[in-house]
Amino acid sequence: MKPVRIDAQPEFPFALTYRDTKTPQRELPDHLHDWYELVYVHSGKGSFFIDRTIYEMRAGDLFILPGSTIHRAFPDKDDPVTSTALFLSPILVEQPSLGEAFSYLQCFEQSRASRSFKLECPFELQSCIESCLGQIEAELRSRKIGYRHAVVLLTEQLLLAVNREKGGELKQKSLSAFSGPAWMRDILLYIDHHFTEYIGLSSLCARAAVSPAHFSRVFKQLTGMNVTGFIAAKRIIRAKELLLETDDSVAGIAAACGFESMPHFHRVFKAIVGVTPSAFRQQAE
Repeated sequence: MKPVRIDAQPEFPFALTYRDTKTPQRELPDHLHDWYELVYVHSGKGSFFIDRTIYEMRAGDLFILPGSTIHRAFPDKDDPVTSTALFLSPILVEQPSLGEAFSYLQCFEQSRASRSFKLECPFELQSCIESCLGQIEAELRSRKIGYRHAVVLLTEQLLLAVNREKGGELKQKSLSAFSGPAWMRDILLYIDHHFTEYIGLSSLCARAAVSPAHFSRVFKQLTGMNVTGFIAAKRIIRAKELLLETDDSVAGIAAACGFESMPHFHRVFKAIVGVTPSAFRQQAE
């Protein structure tokens, strides 16, 4: 898995990919980045693997992705998805509370906590989202005076509408709407609870009661990753959390996340994040 680089300036941590139609051949490889992301589906269909769940993609769906969430879209080959992806750093919309228990980022934090990332938008919310995204694209294209401030205001308007519609929590449809064989859902949940332990392909195949060839083919087809890469990504996400939230040594964090040697940990961490664990911690200080 290669680190995802989003082209944005430090003083304006925002990016927009507007109404892009991706065929299966043009879809980007598996994504893992620190940016918060909204993906709105204008038309077409496909599937979207996020964290541990496979969702169907349809017009009017909004996917709410907090940073460091594994995800990859799979457009339908006959009716590929046309979508808009909005990327932002949380600092862009951080505002004083004004005495209210509200944050523009609530929808992201709730999706992270509930592990449910899809919102099926009613018509009024679809209209609001499409209007805001269209205006954001126009501001970015025109670059008139104050356009960055206009983009932030429109993004806040969009997030306000999403948070109000959500009514406090995302609909819990992630597991019931799982698109894939039952054994695959069981395997993803199992990995989610045991990724810091040694997990061999043979033990997963035995648990799923399928052959290694079938297991590997279906896992890759539904997630876009092989099982080794998926487990490594899970471990690196946890390592990043521990590097930021604790004073534990890098060696201790590597062991806690399931890495058997420091060279292996450094190699995998840099391949996914783009910097060494120590450099990642220093950048956050």
